[in-house]
Amino acid sequence: MTRLFRGAFIVWVVLRYGLDELVLSSFRHPTLRLLTRLVSIGRNLDSPRGERLREALERLGPIFVKFGQVLSTRRDLLPPDIADELARLQDRVPPFPSAVAVATIERAFGKPLDAVFTHFDQVPVASASIAQVHFATLRDGRHGGREVAVKVLRPNMRPVIEKDLSLMRTMAGWVEQLSADGKRLKPREVVAEFDKYLHDELDLLREAANAAQLRRNMQGLDLVLIPEMLWDYCHTEVMVMERMHGLPINKVDELRRRGVDIPKLARDGVTIFFTQVFRDGFFHADMHPGNIQVSVDPATFGRYISLDFGIVGTLTEFDKEYLAQNFTAFFRRDYKRVAELHIESGWVPSDTRVDELESAIRAVCEPYFDRPLKEISLGMVLMRLFQTSRRFQVEIQPQLVLLQKTLLNIEGLGRDLDPELDLWNTAKPFLEKWMVEQIGPQKLWQQLKAEAPHYAKLLPALPRLVHDFLQHKPHELRRELDELLAEQRRTNRLLQGIVWGGVGFLIGLLLMQVLTRVRLW
Repeated sequence: MTRLFRGAFIVWVVLRYGLDELVLSSFRHPTLRLLTRLVSIGRNLDSPRGERLREALERLGPIFVKFGQVLSTRRDLLPPDIADELARLQDRVPPFPSAVAVATIERAFGKPLDAVFTHFDQVPVASASIAQVHFATLRDGRHGGREVAVKVLRPNMRPVIEKDLSLMRTMAGWVEQLSADGKRLKPREVVAEFDKYLHDELDLLREAANAAQLRRNMQGLDLVLIPEMLWDYCHTEVMVMERMHGLPINKVDELRRRGVDIPKLARDGVTIFFTQVFRDGFFHADMHPGNIQVSVDPATFGRYISLDFGIVGTLTEFDKEYLAQNFTAFFRRDYKRVAELHIESGWVPSDTRVDELESAIRAVCEPYFDRPLKEISLGMVLMRLFQTSRRFQVEIQPQLVLLQKTLLNIEGLGRDLDPELDLWNTAKPFLEKWMVEQIGPQKLWQQLKAEAPHYAKLLPALPRLVHDFLQHKPHELRRELDELLAEQRRTNRLLQGIVWGGVGFLIGLLLMQVLTRVRLW
């Protein structure tokens, strides 16, 4: 019943904000244009279409807001008026009352707000689908007088998310059962991945831990700043962090006016992304402009500032190596190797012909090389790859869906910053260097150093372990030896029988020949 009511509410919102009319109006067929006019009878649809779409997504809740945030980064796929409105979803979702935020903070810390902060801005500086952020100044303790940003979770978020996830699970089950591609697309596994990431966002302590890990990983890169988490003031519903001073990355004209090197900023973004993915296997997976700023502090001028770490992606060593080999072969235009990797990994059936898959991948990818970012679209590339994957029965990998989403975000950001950016040639040297490090002597030495403590404990104990093994398991060794000897005896008897049988057969033949000659004589 809950799913039924939620589904009915979604339909009501679609009709209330005229989203059906919005979709139909994008077609030019006369019949569909007539249908557009018919469905809009009796409804007030005077508001701009982008505004109606944004308000509908806000009304439907956090999952739909996140979908709008992803769309907002793809201005190459959307009309400008819709893209501009959806960009407001990045950090300007209507805030919840400040009194609720204050009550949450006081409940989390068990003391009045004034006992924690000397100053607290009642008006949030940013408001998103899961939480909102207020600026404040800490009162005392070792962080006394420090400017901070306070992130507060929206109230009653879990029931809302559970309703949408329940509906998504039901729809995924329908897709899997009714669609010819259901098993290949793995919709239930994809929804399960989405479920995990959304529930992780509801725990701000987990987000703080994600931020701390990314901060450690990025310390030596000098390209990105990540705020310090103040653990004395972190709670599942409240997170207090270092305040950062920067401009949103989509304010390109203002950044350029202040002297930021925009093409370098675009190249640095690619480097940061590939470093997090392939070196660390731990990457920021919600990289829309609302979560990325550029530092204007003279000491760190021009560096990225990453915010909001509720959604991070992780990759296993196998995933990292497989993806790096695919990207490297792709950048070298070695489509045969790309096809072989898909077959070796089990992503396509083992009986797939390499030459056919190679030819299909070449047809998708070759037209996009040696072009600036403004002339290509990873969205279109992925769409054509999806069509190819259907033909060759490529199985969807749920653990990589988040990476694909982030890659689309990165391309959208790069397009806004520097349309002339050559995404492939920017990433190629990094991946080739990474691959050399993975298979070269440096990687071997690192692995030996990592295993050294284990070997150091094992080697002194090795004689004792051998002695104990021989001491406590002689009967087992004896039994195995007896079985081996018995088997050998059986084999010897069989061989002897074969040999003597052969000898007897030969003697018989000789006797028959002798007797025949005697009779003839």
